[in-house]
Amino acid sequence: MTKPHVVADVLRVISDEKALELFRAIGPANVDSASLRRKTKLTRKQYYSRLLRMTRSGLVKRKNGKYVLTAFGKVVYDAQNTIQNAIRNYWEISTIDSLEMFNELPKEDRQKLIDALIQNPEIKQILAKGL
Repeated sequence: MTKPHVVADVLRVISDEKALELFRAIGPANVDSASLRRKTKLTRKQYYSRLLRMTRSGLVKRKNGKYVLTAFGKVVYDAQNTIQNAIRNYWEISTIDSLEMFNELPKEDRQKLIDALIQNPEIKQILAKGL
């Protein structure tokens, strides 16, 4: 297993849709290779090339004939879930940005706005850091 040198290297490994789909399929459960290939509908070459890159970057490993996320892979999986949640809340987050651009919101008003627009606690916490 090679140690990733920079964030860009790790992101490059899961950057295309097929790789991300494969990574997400491994995430929730230990999955055997045949099930994983069926679930993702990747060609043999697509499947093995992406899996090899994930393994070399330290995101996944093979354990008892199944693919699992490494501890590092679990952290990256959680981070990509956070990004997915931010995308789901894109318009609400953009509204907060727009209102902040046109007038300087007091800290309390900004927090009320975040609480009113954002339901996801993790996204709320991230936005509250900017207060």
